[in-house]
This record gives sequence, C-alpha cells and structure tokens, in this order.
Amino acid sequence: MTEAFIYDHLRTPRGRGRADGALHEVTPVRLAVTALDALRMRSLPDTALVDDVIMGVVGPVGEQGQCLPRIAAIAAGWHESVAGVQINRFCSSGLEAVNMGAAKIMAGQADMIVAGGVESMSRVPILSDGGAWGSDPAVAIPTHFVPQGISADLIATLWGYTRETLDACAVESHRRAAATWAAGYFDGAVVPVRDASGAVILSRDETVRPNASVADLAALKPAFTGLGAAGFDRIALSRYPQLAEVTHVHHAGNSSGIVDGAAAILLGSAEAGRSAGLKPRARIRGWAEIGSEPTIMLTAPSFAAEKALRRAGMAVSDIDLFEVNEAFAAIPLRFIDALGIDPAKVNVNGGAIAMGHPLGATGAIILGTALDELERRGQSTALVTLCVGAGMGVATIIERV
Repeated sequence: MTEAFIYDHLRTPRGRGRADGALHEVTPVRLAVTALDALRMRSLPDTALVDDVIMGVVGPVGEQGQCLPRIAAIAAGWHESVAGVQINRFCSSGLEAVNMGAAKIMAGQADMIVAGGVESMSRVPILSDGGAWGSDPAVAIPTHFVPQGISADLIATLWGYTRETLDACAVESHRRAAATWAAGYFDGAVVPVRDASGAVILSRDETVRPNASVADLAALKPAFTGLGAAGFDRIALSRYPQLAEVTHVHHAGNSSGIVDGAAAILLGSAEAGRSAGLKPRARIRGWAEIGSEPTIMLTAPSFAAEKALRRAGMAVSDIDLFEVNEAFAAIPLRFIDALGIDPAKVNVNGGAIAMGHPLGATGAIILGTALDELERRGQSTALVTLCVGAGMGVATIIERV
C-alpha cells in the first residue's frame, strides 16, 4: 500500500468569534483562501499537482455552504483541475479531512491532497445548520440528548474533577500557549490574515490570556446550570443513576473559545513529493474513528486512541506527544487518566481553552502543532485526537521521517 506523507501545513491565527473579533470582517472563503495562498507560495507553485481540497466545515450553510473548498480553490487562483469537497464530523472534521485525504493517497486513488478546515463562528454561529438530534423531540427524547456542556459536567461529576482542578487546567492552557507564542514557535505555521489593501488584520491568536489565574476564573459562574435545571440534568441522570446530581463546574473560562480560523495541510505520496521537489516531514501511521455512549458524549478520545494504536501495532508508551482537543477542561483530564499518560506530554503548547476551537479547522490545526513540536524536540511520534458530538472520537498517529 502507498504511504501518505505530510509535506507542509499552515493556518491562520484564531480570532475571537464575535462581532467585535478581529476576523469578523473576513468571510469564511477568504479565511480558506488565506491558508491556500500561503501553502501555494511556500510549497506548491504548481497547484495542478493537487487532486482534491478536503476541508471540514461544521456549519455548512450560508457563507460556509456551496462546497466552500472548491470555491476557495478557484478564488485562490488554483488550477481548475483541483476539485474540492467539505465534510462534517462535528469537532473532528479537520482531522477527518486529513484521514480521508490520506486514505485516498494510500489506496492509490490520489497523488496529492490538501486537507484542513475552516470555520467563521462570528459570521456563521454554532448550530446554524440545525439538525434533528437537538431539535426533534421524536429523536432527542429516546436517544437521551443533552447539550455538550451538560455532558462535560457529567464527566466531571462521574470522575470527580473539581472546579479548582478544571480551572487549573485552563490556566495551564493559557500559560503554555502564551509561552509558545513568546518563544516564536508558532511563527512558521501561522500566516497573517490581511485586508484587501494588504494590511494585517490579525497575526496572532486573539484569545490567549497570559496572566489568567485560578482566582480570576473562580469569579465566573457555571455556564450550564440553567440548561440542567431545564430538564437536561434529569435526562443525564437517567443514563447515570449512580449519581445523585450533576455538578456544574464548566464555564466560559475552562471551555474552548468560540473563534474564527482556517488550516491547510499538504499530503502526498512519496512519488508526488519527489515530483514536486518536496521533502516529507511525517508519515500518517494510522487513524481510527469510534462511537461511544451519546449522552456523556465526550469520552471517546481515549477509545479512538486505543483503536488507532491497535491498528498501528503500537502502545501508548510508543507515543512521544499527545494533542487532545480542549473542548472542555474535563476532556484532556479524562483522556490522561484513562490511558495513564504523563500530563507533561499532552497539549504542551496549550490548547483550545486558550486559543479557541474553530470547529471545522481544529483537528488540522492541532495535527500541525504536534508535528512542529516533534521537530523542535527531535522526537518521533504523536497522537492527535478530538471528542465529537453525538458520542464519537477520532484519533490520528503521525511519525516523523
């Protein structure tokens, strides 16, 4: 079977996903074009070598509809032979795009793929695409639907993660992200977003708070108490009757930030890379996707990791670095505990609590972050994973070459 290699990756900075955020004026297509332009200029002068652009888009409506990756490739001036498609596996869509691209290459059905994702959460708000699970009682009631915030609080309650522990995790995310930016470690991966005149709109992640403290976060009110009181706690407890109540401990400060951003990763076979004069940076060792209990919803990263490791013939001890999306603070904590991992190997550059979670792009962003850090440390392997809505997980293993 043909191997799939990573040749390059780039992303935009992540802007606060509100009307007053720096990237609110930038359309989703322009965010994607920014990443594609930068990739072409650095690594891909002949875009005709690319078979397809696969991007995660979790809100594929309005400005993010109409097969955005194909439109972005056209708008970026790429060769007309380059196809495009958008996919949605909720929060893991950017990583799923990489896995799908790698699968095409490994099957011999593509030579070179650009994979990644884009989400403008300030312009296309979360849940804009609707869906039956949360809105149709005939579906929601028998499947015990609860919002993700309730699921995160359920995890914290079930495994005893206190408010102080979660807030400390959040503060550490900000500290690590700030230190990484200060050291210049993101400089090679982040391309500034510019306006029509070429002036820089944003060049750094907008939501990092270097001086965040547990005392600051202690002043924030739990975000999901109202939803719990509205009946969702009762639904959660019906699935987990061993608990007397759901303790609400997550809030805006220890949950992932709502942001805008885009990412692009260049994948290809060995022969395609040689033809383009490119040197591979890593190979895709394997990946896995898995379903899990949908009410608690967010526990699957460890299950997906175990499945991916089995497929690759590897053990947890074979992995040098882990990237676990910080959708809520309880998620990486549960992952660490479930697999018995040294916390010093997990999210070493900070995560989505500090830098934000542009839904369709995050998986690709953290894969690139893991690769850069492997290179800086002279290490070999990384595992990247995300929890996914409706009770799923996706994990991907990469190995430097």
